[in-house]
Amino acid sequence: MPETSSRTTPAAAANGERACAYRILRYTPNLVRDEWVNIGVLLFDPATSERRLRLIEEQEEYARVRRLHPQADETLLRALRDDLEDRFDTFSRNARAETGAEAKARHWQELLAKWDDTLSNALQLAPQKGIFTDDFDAELERLYANHVALQRIPGRVGAPGSRGVIRNYCAQVFKQARLWERLEKSVRAEEFTFPGDPMRLDYSYRRNGTRGFVQALSVTRAPADAKLLAYTAERVQSKSSFASEFAAVTDVALQEGNERHRFVRDTLRDAGIEPIPMEGFAVWVAKLRPMLQ
Repeated sequence: MPETSSRTTPAAAANGERACAYRILRYTPNLVRDEWVNIGVLLFDPATSERRLRLIEEQEEYARVRRLHPQADETLLRALRDDLEDRFDTFSRNARAETGAEAKARHWQELLAKWDDTLSNALQLAPQKGIFTDDFDAELERLYANHVALQRIPGRVGAPGSRGVIRNYCAQVFKQARLWERLEKSVRAEEFTFPGDPMRLDYSYRRNGTRGFVQALSVTRAPADAKLLAYTAERVQSKSSFASEFAAVTDVALQEGNERHRFVRDTLRDAGIEPIPMEGFAVWVAKLRPMLQ
């Protein structure tokens, strides 16, 4: 049985929450020293195999790993998510042939056991722990914040949010609008660019033959990401047989008098991407919702 956390109580089960488990993914480049840094969270329901995975993706998170381990293999870390997702996809295809919850649960535990044996020596899954939750996505963010995310000093609590903060807000708005289940999440950009492209598009939806994409963009922390998004949007538009539309949700409203803001605005608009500040995202989603009925 997995070790349980402080949230796994009978009272939690009585409230309709389901018993799940999570494992922290660790990067351990030097096994002799037994020093590691947490780089991700895998949350799953052992009974149904439903799962969520989140790994570090922002430049400052990779910088933290390099500070702790100067010889860290960043190429390996950036490719890790796609590798694990590919293993998920293979598992999902095999699991469809299984009948019954017990068979699927056994298959899932076999997959995790195989990971323990076959992951790179530098990558390890921490011991499994149990937890109760009624919201997979919210629980994943809580676990990521507690175990992986950068710890902010008090003076920066009010600083503009990272991509993760923006993305979490977008998720809340989509859920409140009851659109969450209609979205594709974390779409691989390499589908439209080139094999090995590590970029992911946060959310995607479909309406009347058009495929839409929504991406979180931190203007205050990573304005250059606007160029990456613009390039990806142009590739989607040139290579796809379907019509497409893009929106970038920014942590701040773009101001005409700010040179950096003008750079982001013009870069996005030249690529046909609509910039939407977080403060206006709920209104934008409310307008989108009737079109997805």
